[in-house]
Amino acid sequence: MNEVADTLAAPPPAKAKPEVRIFGVRHHGPGSARSLVQELAGFQPDCLLVEGPPEAESCVALALEPGMAPPVALLSFMPDQPQRAIYHPFAEYSPEWQAVRYALVHGTPLRFMDMPLVHVFGLDIAKEEELRQRLENTPPEDDPDVPSQPDEMAAPRRDPLGWLAEAAGFGDGERWWEHMVEQRADGEGVFLGILEAMTALRDELPPIPDPEEQLREVRREAFMRTALRKAMKQFPRIAVVCGAWHAPALVPENMPKVKDDRELTKGLPKAKVKTTWIPWTNTRLTFESGYSAGIDSPGWYEHLWHHREGIAEHWLTLVARLLREEGLDASSAQVIDAVRTAESLAALRGHPLPGLPELEDACQALLCFGASAPLAIIRRRLMVGEALGSVPEAAPLAPLMADLQRLQKRLRFPPKATRKTVTLDLRKENDLARSRLLHRLHLLGIPWGEVVMASGKGTFKEAWQTEWKPEFAIRLIEQGAWGNSVQEATEAYAVHVADETGALESLTELIGTIFLAELPGATAHAVQRLQDEAALAVDIAHLMRALPPLVNVMRYGNVRQTDADLVRQVVDGMAARICVGLPMACGSLNDDAATEMLQAVGAVDESLRLLQEPPLLELWREALQRSSQLPRLNGLVGGRMVRLLLDGGALDAPSAAQRFSLGLSDPDPAIAANWVQGFLAESGIVLIHDDSLWELVYNWVAQLPADAFETVLPLVRRTFADFPAGERRQLGERAKAAASGAQQDRPSDSGSVSLHEDRAAAVLPILATILGLEKHAAGDAP
Repeated sequence: MNEVADTLAAPPPAKAKPEVRIFGVRHHGPGSARSLVQELAGFQPDCLLVEGPPEAESCVALALEPGMAPPVALLSFMPDQPQRAIYHPFAEYSPEWQAVRYALVHGTPLRFMDMPLVHVFGLDIAKEEELRQRLENTPPEDDPDVPSQPDEMAAPRRDPLGWLAEAAGFGDGERWWEHMVEQRADGEGVFLGILEAMTALRDELPPIPDPEEQLREVRREAFMRTALRKAMKQFPRIAVVCGAWHAPALVPENMPKVKDDRELTKGLPKAKVKTTWIPWTNTRLTFESGYSAGIDSPGWYEHLWHHREGIAEHWLTLVARLLREEGLDASSAQVIDAVRTAESLAALRGHPLPGLPELEDACQALLCFGASAPLAIIRRRLMVGEALGSVPEAAPLAPLMADLQRLQKRLRFPPKATRKTVTLDLRKENDLARSRLLHRLHLLGIPWGEVVMASGKGTFKEAWQTEWKPEFAIRLIEQGAWGNSVQEATEAYAVHVADETGALESLTELIGTIFLAELPGATAHAVQRLQDEAALAVDIAHLMRALPPLVNVMRYGNVRQTDADLVRQVVDGMAARICVGLPMACGSLNDDAATEMLQAVGAVDESLRLLQEPPLLELWREALQRSSQLPRLNGLVGGRMVRLLLDGGALDAPSAAQRFSLGLSDPDPAIAANWVQGFLAESGIVLIHDDSLWELVYNWVAQLPADAFETVLPLVRRTFADFPAGERRQLGERAKAAASGAQQDRPSDSGSVSLHEDRAAAVLPILATILGLEKHAAGDAP
């Protein structure tokens, strides 16, 4: 009876204290990830806390879905302000990624414990509003910008690994961490060592110099501790995966009072946030991309993750294979020598295994023969890598992004992270649709492709240099306000841009892009806007600069199977106004204005000749005739107009020679110099091969008196000095031959050059084979 009473009176047994293990990691490290997987398998936690935004917990289940392939990133953004966005990238070798997969595979409860993004965005908005009000209410002179004093400890505080690396005799923190953690074959005890090192650093280093940045870091750790305390009340074994720097702040024995953390986390502003997965690239995992937690060589780290033994042999084999693909020599013997060299370098430097610096030195010495260009290829293709991840179709996407993915799949046009040139044949329906998509995205401000020069002839070819970048996802979310499909959004956005644009040149360029994107509704609206602006325009030069893009639109109309009648009406009206107003626009031009007019006249002439509309061409040549005869016309413009009339057949050779002589006889040397420069500008190669033009210039020079020649010579030399050296040499040789009476043999219209029939017959069989003319293979005359 007494025993029962004693039992009832005794206090209840104390609840077992939960076991917490802190795993401080680098956000992207294969050694950290491998060691973490080993520790989790041995510890078998009941709950897993990972440094990351709590808003992403609803998306993590997709990590095991088919189609999910790192590198990927969690994209968090504000729906009403999508330009406010935060990325959380993951590679396959990221410890957090492996922790997420472990939790999903084993059914372990998973929680993200970082500062919620609703507060991150809310604080940013509140800070901007506070700054705006302060600037509005405070005169600039009352708020001087006092430069902060440099802090001797700021650099190691921002780069603690660099400080440890320097103490260990390494050149930078990247190499030290790679040597100590990422290349370790056995990760036993590594996390205890990391915790001890970070604890010592936090004790020695002062707070962050920027008070606002320091407060944000303290708040983040307060939210982490709050999540840890909540888990400790529910689970007996808890694993915490966080950045190495935060590990000491999460040790339960060192945590501050609950009320202190509560004061830091309560009452913070909030904002609405959405989160989804997007593909990422190796390039965006690097420091060079601006990613603060980036690494130098994502491709190298991926190699370390997949190969635990024979790292140097596998890596140098990949290097040799890449060099062979690039057309460079790389033999097996060179690979063997490079492996031995890398191992010897590692031994000399006191390392147990060769790292990337040793392999890089061995590659340059033995596989690249000391050259730096092949090493640059190795760095881009292997050390960094060109991987582009993918996300499953079940991932939540903005409607516009989902429509783009459907189009990419239907057109068999997947996005690639590598820069690639794609040539499209616009006569093929699929290629035409690809071109249409690229133009529409370009109009939306998403330059997935840039137009480059296409090889071959014909307007049916279009070449693009394509490269997909992860930040395009944000632009798609931003542009989603204009519509849920690519066509709908592009059409609405183009109409908006046309309404906001007033300059003629900008409107014509916009119409060209809209036309190529095949948006009929937006085209009609933009053309109407152009007609309204052109009707009010009084500057003929503006009309002249606006005409060529419209002519290009008309040229592509038949190829793209698009009706260009709307644009034709505008071109006819603008061309007529240009022809009427050209003489007045060319009067009283200084040299700078004349240079601009010279380019505008040449562009309009080329456009109208390409268009091949006889009424417009006749009207244009009449305008050139009237303008070229204006008194005191600037020589640059006058010379070019005479030359255009000669090339177009509106002026015969004797008349052109007379105008040429008249232009150079002006008493003002500057006008004469400008005239000959305008007439012959960029015509060196034409002057060499065009007999009529050569004879015109040659005969005029030959007929000059000696004193007049000395006066004109500096003017002509000024023009010829702009020709390339090869053209000047050939012109000199032709002038020398003409002066000596030994004209170069040139075919003439009279047929004076004899035909060697025997020699021609010997060539015919070979020519027939090349051209595929079987009936001429025996040498029969065609």
